[in-house]
Amino acid sequence: MTTLARWARAEWGALFAAVRGPLAERRWRAVPMAVTAVCLTAVLHLVHHQAWGYRFVQDVGGVRAADPLWVALLRTPLSLFVPALDLPVWGALAQILLVFGIAELCLGWWRTLALAYAATLAGTLYARLGIGLGPDAPLGLPASDRWVVDTGPSAAVVGLAVFLGWLYRAWVTASVVVVAMVVEVVLKENLAGKEHLAAIVAVLMLCALGAPRQRRSRDRAGSGSGAPPIQSWKARRGPTQRRSWW
Repeated sequence: MTTLARWARAEWGALFAAVRGPLAERRWRAVPMAVTAVCLTAVLHLVHHQAWGYRFVQDVGGVRAADPLWVALLRTPLSLFVPALDLPVWGALAQILLVFGIAELCLGWWRTLALAYAATLAGTLYARLGIGLGPDAPLGLPASDRWVVDTGPSAAVVGLAVFLGWLYRAWVTASVVVVAMVVEVVLKENLAGKEHLAAIVAVLMLCALGAPRQRRSRDRAGSGSGAPPIQSWKARRGPTQRRSWW
């Protein structure tokens, strides 16, 4: 086995093993939430580009920092599936199918949606904080950003990728995602890039909160091999037990 192959196995072996079984057995039926999300995004994209549908999509899924907070919170869940106007829709569809699909196989559909929403909400709330701080503050934003339409799955995708990297010990992959987002902010300082960083910070906080429980789970399983905690837990659960990693 070559050095590259050994590295790939160490980096992605546990994640690949978690995904391969359900996907090989059930194929697309193993990721119903991800497939539904792709279809919903495609439909919203088509409606959004109709003269009669643009205002409707903005009213149900378009988030701006200028909106009242309660309105933004109501629109945020659907905003994940409204493609950003300045990006090709196929990019949003590919991100959702790949990252949401892998996360659904590893975490289950409702945990995937919960993490995706948490990451997106972190970005939405950061935008309000940054505008309140003003452009002169290190984490601040210009007042004009309050009118920027904030939609798309990118913050959720970044958050899920970092979380899966942490959970399955794919440290290089998670680090590359974080570094790429930092570079994005340095080269192109915009609202979307800073919201991605806010999403990463929120997910890392969840990882830090879950780390003690993961260590206890690994210790109870007697695993000293460094395998992901979720793998150790799966090895000792019964066939009727529900999947859990909290």
